Amino acid sequence: MKRIIYHILIPAIMPVVFFRIALLPVEVLGCRTRGLSALLITFISVLAALGAAIMAARGRMQGDGSALWWAASSIILTIPVVAFIILA
Repeated sequence: MKRIIYHILIPAIMPVVFFRIALLPVEVLGCRTRGLSALLITFISVLAALGAAIMAARGRMQGDGSALWWAASSIILTIPVVAFIILA
């Protein structure tokens, strides 16, 4: 249960926040603030995804069983990056 929380639920916060900001009306935050907030969330998400991918690769080389959990985290964290590219 602890691994599900750390590797699935906590990284899933980033896509939820990204899509919440992206789906807000322009009148709520303004166009520039909304775009910069989405860019910031995407940038943080890509850094976290790179870190998780490095941890997955390092664990895979050492034969660690938790490498798949890190890979799942990196996949979840790339969702805002892909969505930002598609929406931009």
